[in-house]
Amino acid sequence: MSAHERNATLPGDPPGGRRAVAVWSIGVAVYFVAVIFRTSLGVAGLDAADRFHVNASALSTFSILQLLVYAGMQIPVGLLVDRLGTKKVLSIGAVLFTAGQLGFAFSPSYGTALASRALLGCGDAMTFISVLRLGTRWFPARRGPLVAQLAGLVGMAGNLVSTLVLARLLHSIGWTPAFAGSALAGAVVLVLTLLFLKDHPEGQEPEPSAHRGAAYVRRQIAAAWREPGTRLGLWVHFTTQFPAMVFLLLWGLPFLVEAQGLSRATAGELLTLVVLSNMVIGLVYGQIVARHHAARLPLALGTVGATALLWAVTLAYPGERAPMWLLLVLCAVLGACGPASMLGFDFSRPANPPERQGTASGITNMGGFIASMTTLFAIGVLLDATGDDYTVAFSAVFVLQALGVSQILRLRGRAARRERERLVASRVETVHVPAA
Repeated sequence: MSAHERNATLPGDPPGGRRAVAVWSIGVAVYFVAVIFRTSLGVAGLDAADRFHVNASALSTFSILQLLVYAGMQIPVGLLVDRLGTKKVLSIGAVLFTAGQLGFAFSPSYGTALASRALLGCGDAMTFISVLRLGTRWFPARRGPLVAQLAGLVGMAGNLVSTLVLARLLHSIGWTPAFAGSALAGAVVLVLTLLFLKDHPEGQEPEPSAHRGAAYVRRQIAAAWREPGTRLGLWVHFTTQFPAMVFLLLWGLPFLVEAQGLSRATAGELLTLVVLSNMVIGLVYGQIVARHHAARLPLALGTVGATALLWAVTLAYPGERAPMWLLLVLCAVLGACGPASMLGFDFSRPANPPERQGTASGITNMGGFIASMTTLFAIGVLLDATGDDYTVAFSAVFVLQALGVSQILRLRGRAARRERERLVASRVETVHVPAA
């Protein structure tokens, strides 16, 4: 969204500054903790299989259910953010994901553990869209791509805590103390949110809205979906995010340990490399897109191509195991998936006015999690069906990438035309605004 478009809707472009950074930091702290809880199963997958006596398909159900709830909540959460504001939604989310993590710590059975992950997914679903909305309310529109990438970077830092800290705690103090202790972080960010977070700067209050019933909800969703930029954002997110998420969330550690013969310590270091690469590439992508808006699609498609190439080489490598240098390159390239998925919001954000940002972001954010959920399930089923043949199981990645790329290519022209039309209209509107 251009600065002209924002000025046409709000009293003025948000000024940013230290106050904005302080408030936004509270929001991303909530997201940071949510990601720690979301990815905690990635370092505990093998332990969970032993604790609950389940096979690969049942183990994948943990993450599938969590992502199913997450994806299913995206549009409702987007509507809630547009209706209730960021503070209320983030507070509810913190309560839910903390309760889910605490429940997972004390779950005596597979069924109660599943219910806890579902509750966690519900709370987690309320965080990222809220943080995106917080960024658009507190920072100038031109900072949008960089602010979004920084939010994603903080989320990956949460993933880093899972791989470095929680994994060690799990094996030193045990399952229940590790998960229950981590739940304390949720209580801390909930208190910070309630005490200090503000939805918007002074003087930037949105206009009061009329009664919003079911008809309004339908119109809001339909209007966001009609925009080609929203749908393109969804498919960019769908195609780019899932290879790294599937790897980090559940199947990376088993693949590296069981298929590649690495120790858990070495596998954990490779998972850490994915996270570190994500953080570095996120800063690079954010700066590039902030300066060169046209780079969005080449970056997204380039990331998909590089990811597909490295997976193909790794899975087809002759011999029983891929060499360490190839696994290092694969993990470094997987680090680009998260930043590339953030580019989806750079298509949906300019396509929708401020009062529809939460809904549009919710639609976009569904993409990667639907793809991740589908791939998690497919890999689990294929592993059980083939006797743990990871080459066949991970080939599911290519199917979803092909589907996503076909949709991106189909929508890119329409989205670009609509964006040009809005830019021209905003310039004309600015020219005809009478002087004060």
